[in-house]
Amino acid sequence: MSEQIKVTAVIPAEAGTIYNAWLNGKEHGAMTGGKATASTKIGGKYTAGDGYISGKNLDLIPGKRILQSWRSTEFSDTDPDSFLLVKMEPVGSNTKLILIHFEIPDGQGASYKKGWLDFYLKPMKNYFHGRDGKK
Repeated sequence: MSEQIKVTAVIPAEAGTIYNAWLNGKEHGAMTGGKATASTKIGGKYTAGDGYISGKNLDLIPGKRILQSWRSTEFSDTDPDSFLLVKMEPVGSNTKLILIHFEIPDGQGASYKKGWLDFYLKPMKNYFHGRDGKK
């Protein structure tokens, strides 16, 4: 058995800006508050959250969608990778960010949902607030 979670937020930035920041290690770290590495290539590896998260890019559609394999240090060695789908939909000059995290090991979904809200969506709103000429 596995779990799936979905979280959404409107981020005060254009989709392309969010897409580029997600796939840039320095900027990803700045927007989430933890060290990160990243790649802009399919098959490229990444880390986030000071090494707590790791995976690789599986599909990339610039400004629209990122699909990544995803695992945390809480996964057991026998747990397969989970998957993260990051969708970006324009809402005026902002972007609706939809995170769908699936194939999560049983019992870990609630913790990751809280993590996505506390360590990604809230900090991203603050990080992009006032950038791109927005208030």
